[in-house]
Amino acid sequence: MAEEVEAFDIEDNGEQDLFEHLRIVVDKGQTLLRIDKFLMHRVENASRNRVQNAIEAENVLVNNRPVKSSYKVKPGDLITVVLPHPPRDTEIYPENIPLDIRYEDDDLLIVNKPAGMVVHPGYNNYTGTLVNALVYHFNQLPQLPGNDGRPGLVHRIDKDTSGLLVIAKNEWTITNLAKQFFDHTIQRKYLALVWGDLQENGTVSGYIGRSLKDRRVMSVYENEDKGKWSVTHYRVLERLGYVTLIECQLETGRTHQIRAHMQSIGHPLFNDTLYGGDKILKGTVFTKYKQFVDNCFSILPRQALHAKSLGFTHPKSKELMHFESDLPDDFAICLDKWKSYVQYERSK
Repeated sequence: MAEEVEAFDIEDNGEQDLFEHLRIVVDKGQTLLRIDKFLMHRVENASRNRVQNAIEAENVLVNNRPVKSSYKVKPGDLITVVLPHPPRDTEIYPENIPLDIRYEDDDLLIVNKPAGMVVHPGYNNYTGTLVNALVYHFNQLPQLPGNDGRPGLVHRIDKDTSGLLVIAKNEWTITNLAKQFFDHTIQRKYLALVWGDLQENGTVSGYIGRSLKDRRVMSVYENEDKGKWSVTHYRVLERLGYVTLIECQLETGRTHQIRAHMQSIGHPLFNDTLYGGDKILKGTVFTKYKQFVDNCFSILPRQALHAKSLGFTHPKSKELMHFESDLPDDFAICLDKWKSYVQYERSK
């Protein structure tokens, strides 16, 4: 179990105070593992080089003693990361940010999140998030156990993905909705524009975990030890030559699930920088075609993914709720460009 704790001074012979930034109590079932590898999987945005530098500087303690990178973590170990500056203030401050609320009652609300907005505060994104806006508009949003800093949230979508989110306004609602997500009874459908000519509907599954090469990226593995089980069903809506518009229905909700799944079958999302979709992957070598695609990239400067619909059972009334969201302008205009391109090519 890992938890952030309040900063406190550690004696340093009067030279410089150190502050505890992170405290991790190693799980009972943990197998022996080098501490640098262990921390790479526990500390956000921590490269192996960064972890090893911290260990070398004796900023990583095990049971209150500095260790080497080769130290093997054991069950019950108390690992603390200490640095010569206080941790960032983790309090969430309210910000008057307009919200596109599509539905609201005493128990929940449905928000249509624009692309570019981070859902909750985190590394390099401590302000301007959806949570900052929610805290401003609603005083007492509940939190799930282990979900500190994310009041009202039972799910999220990526920063550059647009679309619908359900927000809980009380304890009963957040607990009930969390159970629906756990049981996979929440209905979520996304629209995605992917590279390549997809011929048929299909399903992608596998274990999603952090890439061994780039921890910002999720990879799909066959080995259950490397990730969490994930399933995405997709349906072809429109074939547009070198790209295809699809509808994705999530059976599970893992980080970057659709993005990682589509990349794993050779059809990354259009203009998805992290997963290789920001390059011309299909098409001709003509300069005019390159200019056309670059123009589409400019119109839609993000991955082509939109959380279109959301369905669930209302925690109090038990009514089946369903919500739809139209494509935002950037996605819609880009899609129209591709439709016009296909019509032009067919008319020649």
